[in-house]
Amino acid sequence: MALDGNSAVAEAMRQINPDVMAAYPITPSTAIPQAFAQYVADGAVDTEFVPVESEHSAMSACIGAAAAGGRVTTATSANGLALMWEMLYVAASMRLPIVIADVNRALSGPINIHCDHGDSMGTRDAGWIHLFSENAQEAYENTLQAVRIAEHPDVRLPVMVMQDGFITSHTMERVEIYDDAEVKDFVGPYRPGYPLLDLDHPVTYGALDLADFYFEHKRAQIEGMRHATRVIQDVGAEFGRRFGRPYSLFDAYGMDDADLAIVVLASTAGTARCAMDALRAKGVRAGLIKPRVFRPFPGKELIEALRNVKAVAVMDRSVSFGAMDNSGPLWLELLAAAQLHKLAIPIVEYVFGLGGREITPGDIENIYRDLAMIAATDTFSRPVTYLGVRGDEDFQSAAPVAVRAMA
Repeated sequence: MALDGNSAVAEAMRQINPDVMAAYPITPSTAIPQAFAQYVADGAVDTEFVPVESEHSAMSACIGAAAAGGRVTTATSANGLALMWEMLYVAASMRLPIVIADVNRALSGPINIHCDHGDSMGTRDAGWIHLFSENAQEAYENTLQAVRIAEHPDVRLPVMVMQDGFITSHTMERVEIYDDAEVKDFVGPYRPGYPLLDLDHPVTYGALDLADFYFEHKRAQIEGMRHATRVIQDVGAEFGRRFGRPYSLFDAYGMDDADLAIVVLASTAGTARCAMDALRAKGVRAGLIKPRVFRPFPGKELIEALRNVKAVAVMDRSVSFGAMDNSGPLWLELLAAAQLHKLAIPIVEYVFGLGGREITPGDIENIYRDLAMIAATDTFSRPVTYLGVRGDEDFQSAAPVAVRAMA
């Protein structure tokens, strides 16, 4: 079918047929609940659609419905996700397997409706599993798998499925939609763990939890997140057996003999792949890693995939203000993993694309060229580069300044 990313996610939700969707519209995710509301009106799903007065209320309603024993979904972006902030922690702490489609968009201010990853990255410590999608096909398939991952008895955590605002969400492309019956069989029936409406087995949700038990409940959440790494891989492998597209923690492209590697999330991986292919044709041994899973962070697995390269560039479409060198979260996580798993190679950072700033294949080719210089000298001029910022031309490259001048 010819679908944009939002329509592909709405199609996945139609096939999942959740018990409840509670949502409040916000650009660029509005088309997801809008399309799904039409499915409800047409009788294509059995879902109770709950229109609410804010995103905080949307997540609150999702929490109530999930605690009652329902399979629950919603969708949002940027400021809407931020307005849910309090309730995101509640959903994860109560171990409720809610699935949210987050269409990545820059957070205010200034007001911006275009893509960067600042919204979902801000929630990275809220206890949600994070899946990133490169294109509409992956957004569709990640949504289908998210239900299985969230509801697995060893996990029981909410899942956030990301796609890039406007770049993926509003771009029409060819998407393979699987047979409804096959999807229904893959997703399976929902078996709630401890529903409030099971009056024969009463449970408590949202109780006061002070120093006597709070720590143990957090430890249980950690265990669920630890199990998620295995479950994500198992569900992705089963998806591949059923539908021909296996999924894992990340995609590695050209890494078998790569000397230089870029690590980047979501739609920019497609641009990077084009740049990498052009350089490969010229004899440059370039590679690419596209993480699919950011939470739980697959540090050990990523480091093993990078073990034989000579230099790495991480591309972050967000900034952790005040963090080391005011860098992005993906770089910081990878640096920590490299230290823990003893990978001693240059790993530099490129912050790019904030607020929807364009990134081109030429920009990424230049990053690979920087990496070639860094690998040759085993040094770099700065750890963090802000790529494409006007008036900052001296900081567009991490390559050693003297080597760049000679080149």
